[in-house]
Amino acid sequence: MLEFTVCSMLTILPDYLIRHYVQGKRIGHEITLYSVWFELRYGITGCAILTLSLITVVFFFHPAASSVTAVFRTVTILPQTGGRVAEVMVTNNEHIEAGDVIFRLDDARQQSALETAQSRLNEIDAEIVMAAADLQAATATVAQAVALQNEYETELARTQQLMDRGSSAVSQQELDRQRARAEAQAAAVEAARSQESSARARVETLLPAQRASADAAVRQAQVELDFTVVRAGTAGILEQFALQPGDYVSSVLRPAGIIVPDGAASGHMRMQAAFTQLAAPVLKEGMVAEVLCASVPFKIIPMVIVSRQEVIKGGELRPTDQLVDLTQRQPGGSILVGMEPLYEGGMDDVIPGSTCAANAYTDYHDRLEHDDSLSTFQFVAFHVVDTVALVHAFILRIQALLLPVRTLVLSGEH
Repeated sequence: MLEFTVCSMLTILPDYLIRHYVQGKRIGHEITLYSVWFELRYGITGCAILTLSLITVVFFFHPAASSVTAVFRTVTILPQTGGRVAEVMVTNNEHIEAGDVIFRLDDARQQSALETAQSRLNEIDAEIVMAAADLQAATATVAQAVALQNEYETELARTQQLMDRGSSAVSQQELDRQRARAEAQAAAVEAARSQESSARARVETLLPAQRASADAAVRQAQVELDFTVVRAGTAGILEQFALQPGDYVSSVLRPAGIIVPDGAASGHMRMQAAFTQLAAPVLKEGMVAEVLCASVPFKIIPMVIVSRQEVIKGGELRPTDQLVDLTQRQPGGSILVGMEPLYEGGMDDVIPGSTCAANAYTDYHDRLEHDDSLSTFQFVAFHVVDTVALVHAFILRIQALLLPVRTLVLSGEH
């Protein structure tokens, strides 16, 4: 309607003024309802053409989006392990910091497992002490056996010398007996050394490995016990949190609530807007835009486009076991852009998730000021494009004024 009114000022109104004041035709006489089209056909045709052209230029170079919102992230509160809630430390809508305890699960089973693992570790420590004593005893046994072997070998050598000299003080039977005793003692030394090696391996290899395994079991049991205390992974506001002692929560089926994080992820720093695909040639990073949100009526928020998604959801393809038929895919898709406030604090009053509308404005001011290579047609066209941006900006402000009326009165929402 606004475009038609503006265009009629240049077509229908001059046509009527000429016919009324120059040609002397009067409304209700020469200009009647039946003769309007014939009398004003040139003005009506020109107005329609100008209106369509103006609307096309406005919405192409200054695209609008009705699907705009301050997208925010949520973090689901899930325990690492399932169990019954024993104690709740926070309440719904409470602000918490990262690391704060939210609730605690019943830890009787984990506490018992930790005590069992700790007892096994203590048992192995006691075995290490006993094994060290056994090693000392085995070492002493080896030393005793070696000393006795040396004594037997000395006696055998002395007896052998007497036999070699032909002494009658010793007999062959005595020599054989001493040789057998020396060989038996040598075997006893080998057995003692084997026992010493076994005791040393137990002290230096087996028991340390068992202790490391038991220590790992203690740490694992401690981790399982720590999992019963659920902490906040990020700072934010608790929402939909109605947990009570005795409730059962699970990491798969029963979440405890959600956290709306602070900072950029909370939706107070950026908006997402979906523009039609026809706007792709003009949407650029750094482009100025304006946003109107239902949560802050009568307020126009200056924004700047900081990112543009380079793919369209409608073309997404996931491999399946069936061939894709493009006629069965969802049609259409939009250009997704990210916008941030042009001025600091511009979105402080906007509630994340608000329903908003946005206008983006093409700007040729710099080219008109500094580009001397523009032709006359380009110079005029760029001026027209920058000028008609006022029409779109004016429409957005009319929408801001009519928003409460349209929402509360015409739509019946209260």
